[in-house]
Amino acid sequence: MRSLISALHRTAASIRTSTPSSSFSIFHTRRNPKTLDSICPRCRIQQTRSYSRQLADDPAWLSVVDNPAKIVRTGNKHGPGLIILALIPIISFGLGTWQIQRLDRKTKMIATFEDRLVKPPLPLPPRIDPDAISEFDYRRVYTTGRFRHDQEMLVGPRMHDGKDGFFVVTPLERGEGESTILVNRGWISRKQKDQKVRDQEGERGGAAALPRGEVVVEGLLREPWKKNMFTPDNVPQEGKFYFPDIQQMAELTGSQPVWIEQTMVPDLVESYTREAKGIPIGRAAEVNLRNNHSQYIFTWYGLSLATSIMLWMIIRKRPNEATRHVRLNRNW
Repeated sequence: MRSLISALHRTAASIRTSTPSSSFSIFHTRRNPKTLDSICPRCRIQQTRSYSRQLADDPAWLSVVDNPAKIVRTGNKHGPGLIILALIPIISFGLGTWQIQRLDRKTKMIATFEDRLVKPPLPLPPRIDPDAISEFDYRRVYTTGRFRHDQEMLVGPRMHDGKDGFFVVTPLERGEGESTILVNRGWISRKQKDQKVRDQEGERGGAAALPRGEVVVEGLLREPWKKNMFTPDNVPQEGKFYFPDIQQMAELTGSQPVWIEQTMVPDLVESYTREAKGIPIGRAAEVNLRNNHSQYIFTWYGLSLATSIMLWMIIRKRPNEATRHVRLNRNW
């Protein structure tokens, strides 16, 4: 035991002899600071330096000098969202310009049709060239013939004054050497769908809902209708016609693809009487084309202006003071 204690004393003495003065001071400062303060003032300075260098003594620590800071941009706005926002005013401006062109064409078209309406009706020739119908669209015509009620077709549903019903399309068989044409006689209510009901009510009222014999038909010569994407296909085998496919109806009845819309003088009392008796209500001799392009122009140009202002405000927006002074170290 005494030999072990003697060996420890000798080891401590050798360490004190071989250790530099600065390390010796740090060693003694940590063990006995009072003894170190009593030795000399230089030891207190070494003590302060040793504690201040503890963070930098870590070999894994990187200072700002070793790894310089990098200025980064925060709140980056030039992304896909800004590109889409920049496209909106351009596209809407183009659509507004397109609506101006359509408004010009529609205005000229309506003026042409109204000019044709004021002219006296023309007699329909024995045979009509379907390719020339576009030049006489909305032209008033008249002809004579016999209605083929056995080939009657109901197109619908169609609304009239908030009521559900159908258009009555009946082939008109004209004289010898003349072609058969299709006549849209007008609108009837759904409850008058059955021919027998219409015939009985018309006879009781002193008028013929299904006129027999030779009749004179006056109406507007119209171009073939165009189906929109939401209208279902016709089922002629079942007698279901959702839109007037003139070519299909002409082939079904052996007629020419010529469409006449029978007209009448607008009269509220006459319309009520016809509806009650099952007599089709003809259309008025007027142009009924919709012309809402002025509203579309205002809408598209307004959208273009609003989105342009929004884009300018976003691009011109300056970052706040705190954002512009952000510094971010890449490997912090």
